[in-house]
Amino acid sequence: MQNNSSSGAPASPLATAQVPLWRQLQGASGLLLAVRDGQSMTAALLDVDARLRPGVQALGFHALRWLGRAEALRQQLAKRPPPPEADALLCVVLALMWREEKAPTLATASASASTALPHGEAHFPRGGAPENGTPSYTDFTLVDQAVEAAKRSEATTHQASFINGCLRRFLREREALVAKTDANPQAVWNHPQWWIDRLRKDHPEHWQAILRANNTKAPLTLRINRRKTSVGQYIQALAAMNIEAAAVGDQGLVLAHAVAVPSLPGYAEGHFSVQDAAAQMAAPLLLKALPPGPGLKILDACAAPGGKTAHLLELADCTVTALDIDARRCERIEQNLTRLGLHAQIAVGDAAQPDRWWDGVLFDGILLDAPCTASGIVRRHPDVRWLRRPTDIAQLASLQAQLMQRLWPLLKPGGAMVYCTCSVFRAEGDAQVQTFLAHHTDARLMPSAGHLMPQNGASGTVFPDNLSGEHDGFYYALIEKQTA
Repeated sequence: MQNNSSSGAPASPLATAQVPLWRQLQGASGLLLAVRDGQSMTAALLDVDARLRPGVQALGFHALRWLGRAEALRQQLAKRPPPPEADALLCVVLALMWREEKAPTLATASASASTALPHGEAHFPRGGAPENGTPSYTDFTLVDQAVEAAKRSEATTHQASFINGCLRRFLREREALVAKTDANPQAVWNHPQWWIDRLRKDHPEHWQAILRANNTKAPLTLRINRRKTSVGQYIQALAAMNIEAAAVGDQGLVLAHAVAVPSLPGYAEGHFSVQDAAAQMAAPLLLKALPPGPGLKILDACAAPGGKTAHLLELADCTVTALDIDARRCERIEQNLTRLGLHAQIAVGDAAQPDRWWDGVLFDGILLDAPCTASGIVRRHPDVRWLRRPTDIAQLASLQAQLMQRLWPLLKPGGAMVYCTCSVFRAEGDAQVQTFLAHHTDARLMPSAGHLMPQNGASGTVFPDNLSGEHDGFYYALIEKQTA
């Protein structure tokens, strides 16, 4: 399950210059309220006025990335939680006011060695969008606009003085208050405690690096449609517009700075798609395991929004059935393929119930990008860490096992299945595949990437098996179906 459409790209100064900061703070606190109520930030943003949306999204992303610290500070400032609306506004502003570089070196409560704070963004260009660096909004501007936001909302107007008092106390006692939260792992790592514990168990050598990567911004990564252009040609097209980019993988490009996607050259003509570098591994991995030449019949299960379907069609002359359970998401597959000049057989159906959509003809290859916790893409969706619950892992792992079990009989002997998830939890990766192999004697694990950890290219290669550079967290297994 992969959606890279929201990368937390900064709002343009032009887009937010005419919008008062207090209105953006109201919108961002509304996003936090929605997430705390169990709604995804992507869905909540649809209810935000289009003129406010860029700035609200940028502030909301920042607040969700540093929510653990903000909540710990709020608990120091007010022992009794204020009403939800006031609490959300207060936490958003505390996340904006807290400076990572002013905090001391931390020692997590569960680790004996001290470790530097996670690296992330804390800079706001004019207009209020987070970037790396130091905020250009002064603390007193944030206090003033937070109080204004409180006064102008019926839900918080009676809490304006309380919010003003809390924020001014934070300014007076910043270092002492931050120091008191340093023993709280949720404040240090800005993830729920259960998530931290799970990563320490699954990746004892790398859990800190994973958490640090999660708190950085994901870049804008493109996949070049080689039926329309090449990586080299497209780099030249970008250079002509003074847009810097670097190649990643065989068809990928990482832009140095995020820009509005429709403004990029060749967008309407289908010269590229937005897709993370880790997600771009799926189609080549499957195709390399299948015989070359036209006529291949491939199933892309759980296909929406169609990025991997399109990649298969860009790389090979094959017939692809793009299956998804959601009819509206299938419409999005069609729209994306049309822009790219590609065609697939799109079907609405439950991959776990093939008798309702399968025509009985075996597939040469199956790509199963299974529903998962999305724990590998929290750079792009920082709300995920706060929306998930510990029980979600087992529930989703059960669904993943069911999908593999039901789809395996649809594969030809000698064919191959790629099982992948955008998760770093082993229950959705290694453990899932090993259990499947133990129960299917005709299944053989081929050389695969395994767990890819989220990585910021600027920090260098932390995980030796990873791609070089920027990418999200993923898991890949290539499984061959042996002949009798």
